[in-house]
Amino acid sequence: MSRDSLRGAQVVIHFDGQRCIHSRHCVLDRPDVFVPNVDGEWIHPDQATPAEVLELAHNCPSGAISCEAADGSAMEFAPRVNTLRLRENGPLALHAAITLNGKDEGYRLTLCRCGASENKPFCDGSHTAAGFMASGEADTSPSEPLAQRDGPLLVEPTKNGPLHLSGNLEIVSGTGHTIDRVTDCWLCRCGHSNNKPFCDGSHLTAGFRSEP
Repeated sequence: MSRDSLRGAQVVIHFDGQRCIHSRHCVLDRPDVFVPNVDGEWIHPDQATPAEVLELAHNCPSGAISCEAADGSAMEFAPRVNTLRLRENGPLALHAAITLNGKDEGYRLTLCRCGASENKPFCDGSHTAAGFMASGEADTSPSEPLAQRDGPLLVEPTKNGPLHLSGNLEIVSGTGHTIDRVTDCWLCRCGHSNNKPFCDGSHLTAGFRSEP
């Protein structure tokens, strides 16, 4: 599915099907704006106010939904605290000013940690069919508050290995408690680490390959 852009009188909604993990916040929260399983246009920006559209974008963990004002000005800005949330039995959800392999990727991404995605490093929902099990409530590590909690976050998926993240980042559980505060970390994306969400080298014995 390609990227769709639907223009309304006040706001433009962008939808990137390659990123969508079907969290369904959009169709459940505003079925008048996002109308699935219909012929023709299924996104209707004028059914919501710009503030409501922005809220829908913020509720999309993968960044599949984004928006801008009709005049091209930005509506969404980098968060004040960079976070990575562990989704129960699912992907890593980032909220930050993200650069992935040197490319600006906006402010929200869901990255595969089961190893089964055919759209690596992005999650494509394969964790469900793969029966991936990984708690969203990992053990907490002692950490000091970061001197700065925002700023750019660089993401580098290493070949046949973990995700390397550099920048200010708070790793939090699915229920919101802080697991760790880091400025540099290596995160498992093969699905086999015994120290999830962190890499422990298991990708080597598992024979993990990062190519889709």
